[in-house]
Amino acid sequence: MSDFAKIPSFDLTRNYARVKEEINVAVLRVLDTQHFILGSEVEALEKELSSYLEVKETIGCASGTDSLVLAMMTLDLKPGDEVITTPFTFFATASCITRCGGTPVFADVDPSTYNIKSEEILSKVTPRTRAVLPVHLFGQMCPLEEIKSELKARGIVLVEDCAQAIGAHRIIGGRIARSGSVGDIGCFSFFPTKNLGCYGDGGLVSVPEDETLASRIRRLRVHGAGETYMHEEVGINSRLDALQAAILRVRLRHLEGWNEERRIVAERYETLFAEKGLLEFVTPPVEAEGGRHVFHQYVIRAARRDELQKFLASRGVTTRVYYPLPLHMQKCFSYLGYKKGDLPAAEMLSDEVLALPMFPELLPEEQERIVSDIAKFYGKA
Repeated sequence: MSDFAKIPSFDLTRNYARVKEEINVAVLRVLDTQHFILGSEVEALEKELSSYLEVKETIGCASGTDSLVLAMMTLDLKPGDEVITTPFTFFATASCITRCGGTPVFADVDPSTYNIKSEEILSKVTPRTRAVLPVHLFGQMCPLEEIKSELKARGIVLVEDCAQAIGAHRIIGGRIARSGSVGDIGCFSFFPTKNLGCYGDGGLVSVPEDETLASRIRRLRVHGAGETYMHEEVGINSRLDALQAAILRVRLRHLEGWNEERRIVAERYETLFAEKGLLEFVTPPVEAEGGRHVFHQYVIRAARRDELQKFLASRGVTTRVYYPLPLHMQKCFSYLGYKKGDLPAAEMLSDEVLALPMFPELLPEEQERIVSDIAKFYGKA
């Protein structure tokens, strides 16, 4: 057992303490109504998030994975239809494609931002391409303005995976464009550790412009029923519950402040790395020009990553590897025919990345200890 005080990768208890009274009021309000599935709380949250994201509509659903599945269902994929996405992401991004009958096509990533590269996307487009599914990874948006018009001209749907990036934005055409507002559809997760997380599972689909598309997604989330027991198509059961919606409405009011606190934590990490002379061993994450990173994770590239992770664990510091094996190398996707070396940037990142503790309440003295421990490992203490 380590004698060092534990520093978690994320601490929900500290965050809950800041909003406990507001949360309790919201939960009791729902309990008094005894209305737990969809209903007025979910409708209010959808309106508030539509306003925040500046989109036509948002549709609450049961999880971030379901938000992706619902988006893919609207494509009516046929065998052989392709969806281009990143290999360096959480599994659900690709599994939603295969679950809906499509074929994932993986395009390589930018080793500095970790996001899928625009030129790699365009190089993978074929007559069978139905959609592009970029992931705004770790809290930073892809520069979708680089590909949006080209995809639209080719009739290719642009679906944003925003699960890690609510509140992130890019300046496009002189205005703020938030994640989930640029493509045809945006997909969000409210898993508890997200920047905007609930206290269970939850998700959301944003539709920036197309009301007909939004209506279809609303129908798909309730078994394809327009009216009760009248099923226009086969959908799924994916409803956001009222308790989670009420909790999210409270937490949404704090989201911008918490995201700014995350940015301060990220800035402090980079300052400490420079002060300790660690930049020859550690590559901090890069904020792309024209964008606002909200640091869902703080992911560095580190020399001797696995050894560093074990050393930090021995000193009570919890870190995580996102992601240890890129999707094109996963056994379940072996039928796609990828081999090692096909997507070198993603493969390199899987060997080098390490997520350090990141949450709004992380204390400066905890960060100083983390970076001091990293300096000890590299002989810079």
